[in-house]
Amino acid sequence: MYQFVTAAMGRSRAVLTILAALLLGGLSSYVSLPREADPDIPIPIIYVGVALPGISPADAERLLVKPMELELRTLTGLKEMQSISAQNYGAVLLEFDVSFDEDQALLDVREKMDQVRPELPDDAEEPDVREFNAGLFPVIMVNLTSNDSERELYRHAKMLKEEISGMPNVLEAKLVGQREEVLEIVIDPRAMENYNVTANELYSVLARNNQLIPAGSIDSGQGRFSLSVPGLVESEGDIGQIPIKSRGDAVVKLNDIAEVRRTFKDQDIYARFNGAPTISIEVVKRLGSNIVQTTQQVRDLTNDYTADWPGTIEVDFSSDISDFIFEMIGSLETSISNAIMLVMILVIAALGLRSALLVGLSIPTSFLVGFLIVDSMGMTLNMMIMFGFILSVGILVDGAIVVVEYADRKMAEGVERREAYAMASSRMFWPILSSTATTLAAFGPMLLWPGVSGKFMSYLPITVIILLSASLATVMLFLPVIGGLFGKSEQEGDELLTSLSGEKRINVRDMRGMTGRYLRFLKMCMNWPLTTIATAVALLTSVVILFGEYNNGVEFSGSIEPHQVNVLVKGRGNLSVEEADFATKMVESIILDIPGVSNAFAQAGPSIGGGDGAPSMGDGRIPADTIGIIRVEFTHFSTRVPASQIVREINERAERFAGIEVEIKEREQGPPQGKGIEIEVSGQDLNELTVVTNLMSQYMQSRDDLYIDVENTLPLPGIEWNLSVDREAAGRFQTDIITVGNVIQLVTNGILIGHYRPDDSDDEIEIRARYPYGARSFDRLDQLRVLTPAGNVPITNFVKRKPSEKRDTIIRIDGQRAIQIQAAMAINPETGSEYLATDLENDFKQWMGQQDFVPSGVKWRLRGANEEAEEAAAFLGRAMIASLMLMFIILLMQFNSLYCTLLTLSTVVLSTIGVLLGMLLT
Repeated sequence: MYQFVTAAMGRSRAVLTILAALLLGGLSSYVSLPREADPDIPIPIIYVGVALPGISPADAERLLVKPMELELRTLTGLKEMQSISAQNYGAVLLEFDVSFDEDQALLDVREKMDQVRPELPDDAEEPDVREFNAGLFPVIMVNLTSNDSERELYRHAKMLKEEISGMPNVLEAKLVGQREEVLEIVIDPRAMENYNVTANELYSVLARNNQLIPAGSIDSGQGRFSLSVPGLVESEGDIGQIPIKSRGDAVVKLNDIAEVRRTFKDQDIYARFNGAPTISIEVVKRLGSNIVQTTQQVRDLTNDYTADWPGTIEVDFSSDISDFIFEMIGSLETSISNAIMLVMILVIAALGLRSALLVGLSIPTSFLVGFLIVDSMGMTLNMMIMFGFILSVGILVDGAIVVVEYADRKMAEGVERREAYAMASSRMFWPILSSTATTLAAFGPMLLWPGVSGKFMSYLPITVIILLSASLATVMLFLPVIGGLFGKSEQEGDELLTSLSGEKRINVRDMRGMTGRYLRFLKMCMNWPLTTIATAVALLTSVVILFGEYNNGVEFSGSIEPHQVNVLVKGRGNLSVEEADFATKMVESIILDIPGVSNAFAQAGPSIGGGDGAPSMGDGRIPADTIGIIRVEFTHFSTRVPASQIVREINERAERFAGIEVEIKEREQGPPQGKGIEIEVSGQDLNELTVVTNLMSQYMQSRDDLYIDVENTLPLPGIEWNLSVDREAAGRFQTDIITVGNVIQLVTNGILIGHYRPDDSDDEIEIRARYPYGARSFDRLDQLRVLTPAGNVPITNFVKRKPSEKRDTIIRIDGQRAIQIQAAMAINPETGSEYLATDLENDFKQWMGQQDFVPSGVKWRLRGANEEAEEAAAFLGRAMIASLMLMFIILLMQFNSLYCTLLTLSTVVLSTIGVLLGMLLT
């Protein structure tokens, strides 16, 4: 090592050039690194969905879900399989280990679905197979509001969406709050009966007259000519002229029995921004692109593109993640700066200014080299990376202090500075290497942390390993070269430094300052070794006992001041869209009146909680009884009261609204966990599951001092109407179920005739036939008639309408029916903060230990944060043992002495005194 350092000193210009290049590269990487709030980790879940319009949840379970489960359960690496059967679709969520190969898993799933496709109903749509990615969520929303016509606002929103979609860093721009266009054929029921036109005839004729005809070509011998038969509908006028029925020279056209108009579908979800109806654009960035840069580009493009728009259209931005990232990264950068300043103050006090500057050089050098390595590894600058930098500040200077202090001592003894730094680097190489290795040994096992949580946390040890490795290179190479050029001992001839060489005996009584006091205290302790050891053991034991009695419990991940919350408005029953919107609007109005609220984006409709079978990965599962979601953003924390007070005020004001509940979800920090406690009840008998779930839910609701926002996945109270067809009676009238079904669709969403693509739209537009608004009601349902050979016959002759319990979804986990119960933590009146999840779990376990209502065919277990916490605790225990073993081996190689190794490791045990005491005091 001595020869290597002296050779580097002889080529100091080259070494300094390399150092400058690394620093410039690191600075460039820091500026260009993409910023994110959380690490971009793969979510090991693949979604497989099959849609079949009109299928019931029970039929979806039998015809769609079970065949898929049988085939997909054999996939390699499958951790858990959850299926959802609902109205119009069936879906399976496949959870793999976090180390899975996404591409290979997708190929395997698609191959399995190709094998199962023949077993699915013929009318089922093609399976939708896709993976979840935490990075594919909106980074900013552009909100357009106007008092003009809906069509005009929709037209401008579509134009802006197309412009944003074309940006290089934008993966997708999606409209929210708009209604899809439809070419609606509004049929006159009387005219239809007068002309004896049936729904089947209408569907058949319109569908057959909207076809692409491959006419081919003719070779005449004198040339080859292509033939075309234009058959696709291109405008509203084309479809109105289609003949429906003819007799002799008389022809009944569609215009004779219906009005054809281009309009919007019925409203199923309302959207508002700050109380005004809106059409919004959600922008999703491409993977790996810079969030801050992307959101700024979206803002600039939007401002430029809308500059000449009518003044009646207002443009606002919301849910800009870059604002939160700026705030978080800025806070962490401030913490790093403060940490560096504190370290430098201590080093200057101990070593002097010149030596402290050499020591301090290791911090920015290691940081910038670290940024360069992070960039080259394709990582982003996120919360965990920055925490790693903060954690490493104090560790980075350890090796530099040792080298500089040793060189100072040698220079104080009269050794030339180049020789002193070469000796220091050579003599201290193995101690510093061993010290760095033991520190890496403490963090290395964390790289093996399993699951999504482990993948999330792995960025912390990766960062520390990168920085310590960069610090080792800095101390062993760059620091001696720079010290050899500029180093100078500010304590030359100092009696203490020269005494440390061991050439003469130290008189402790004559030592002055802090060093003298420390040495005299140390000598006293050494004179009473047994007393000193007994005191340390007693102190350690006392602190452990005190911590066991008065600790604040275990929390899987901490919470920070949120900048945004989601307010869920929940209501039960068969609510209409207008009723759901009215309830959401009431809550929205009280939120906008609260100081500290910046803006609120609301969506309302009874289908909000229905979902599409895909879980909401950002903020957890949306409860099925959710009829409205209000995304509330706060102003900067320096201009308002704490978010907890605003949340409390929202809850207090919303209590006066009868018939609805309000639940507020804050943004989770770290891996998704859900609510404080989650219970899974599984079995085959749905009645037994229902009884057990109701008893558990009732207990939790009775303990509102501990559990709040209790919810489960049991079917919501509600009714649905079953129209049962008497096939024998229908057969006597020479009709069938398809004919009856087509007639019924005329009073609901309409019969889907086909699609057409107008010149002014890039998307296909549905063509649907239905009765006028006034003829679409329950009363009209009983008055429907079916044209049969016997004439127009009321469907009540063979159709009976009766109410039944509504079933929204059927959930299965690993082939068994399952029901999930969740609850959040109430406020502890003694501390003023939420109870811990462990408090809820312990209470529930204690209560269940006293009950015997769970039958043998039903099982229950705790899931969610509890499951993650138990896995983490088990792993960290093993990781700690592995770290100690690695440290033991490294130290044994360094000292070649069991006594010295065990003595050094004892400091690890004794250091827990400070850790536990600090947690108790704070």
